Amino acid sequence: MKHVVVVAHPAAESFTMALTRTYTAELEQLGHSQQTYDLYRMGFNPVLAAQELLPITTDRPASPDVMKAQNDIRAAAAVTLIYPLWWLSMPAMMKGYIDRVFARGFAYESHEGTVRGLLTGKKAVLMTVSGAPLPLLVKSGNWNAVQVLQDTHVLRSTGFELLEHLHFDEIVPNLSNVVADRCMARVRGCAREHFPA
Repeated sequence: MKHVVVVAHPAAESFTMALTRTYTAELEQLGHSQQTYDLYRMGFNPVLAAQELLPITTDRPASPDVMKAQNDIRAAAAVTLIYPLWWLSMPAMMKGYIDRVFARGFAYESHEGTVRGLLTGKKAVLMTVSGAPLPLLVKSGNWNAVQVLQDTHVLRSTGFELLEHLHFDEIVPNLSNVVADRCMARVRGCAREHFPA
């Protein structure tokens, strides 16, 4: 099975990037192929240009970086998004990727207020990281906001079958090796559960 893994974190040695490396290594060990879009390291341009709001036509094709990203998603059976939650949302780099790549006519179409996802038949996994404890986010109602926006509005509305939203909470500087190892085991378990060899 072919996977596209999209990650956004500015620090190459961050916990988020370690999760990504563990997950992609496990996918490959299970016999899958994967392509990682490390948005910061590849210098992805997150800025949506005015002309990108217009429908894609043969006379006005998508820009080369967007066309490549969309073609990779077309060819993949599964897409995984990995990022930290900043202000309860995705980093601007990931939001820019979503804005530009998950465009109308590619990821969805809408008519009279009704949205229809165009990426049906594809699976998705979402992995997020926060410093805040998950029970606190749930109690405050903030976790519901995260799920509505990111799980439902971004992934499910574009047609993906969301297999799991795997969240890592209380991730702080100087995280102990014991906690980090437990997290990496959860990532490997996610890959094995949803994408067995």
